[in-house]
Amino acid sequence: MKAVIQDLEVLSELQPARVEAYLMNHHWHQQEKMADKASIWTQATPQGEDFELLLPLKPEILDFPRRMGEVLETLSLAENRSQLEIFGELMTQAKDVTVQGIVIQLQSPNVDQLSGGVILSGVIVNRLRKIQAELFNHDYILAIKAYQERLPLFCKGDLVKEDEIFILKNPRDLTLDATWQN
Repeated sequence: MKAVIQDLEVLSELQPARVEAYLMNHHWHQQEKMADKASIWTQATPQGEDFELLLPLKPEILDFPRRMGEVLETLSLAENRSQLEIFGELMTQAKDVTVQGIVIQLQSPNVDQLSGGVILSGVIVNRLRKIQAELFNHDYILAIKAYQERLPLFCKGDLVKEDEIFILKNPRDLTLDATWQN
């Protein structure tokens, strides 16, 4: 059984330009572009199956999330992969998410204030990934403790994918995972 993404808020975060780049990299061919509203893409698989999808280009259109769900469904069928796997490649941002992870690297602290960069290892869209964050004051101290004692932590923020790297922007509410503490 393959997971199906039905959360309209999550689907609305997909960016048409990112999906277009994905389609081109996966041997889909644009057949038609309907002004700035949508484009039609096709692909013939080695098994002789023909697939067609309608890519919405305007996120402000009311049925944009539902149409993106149909794009994921078609890609899942054509590639014989789960929608979660494909979504993980297409996702570029997620607002106000809670990340759970292990601090795997502390970058040199800033000399002018109590802050520094950290790299977490956490699960994003069903895969273990590296997440960068810049933490300040008490949150930075907690990250050092988590790193030294190998404790998982929770942190809220806005997740952004830049050049295949996940960055947690506006980090807040950092806490150590109490279930691992003695």
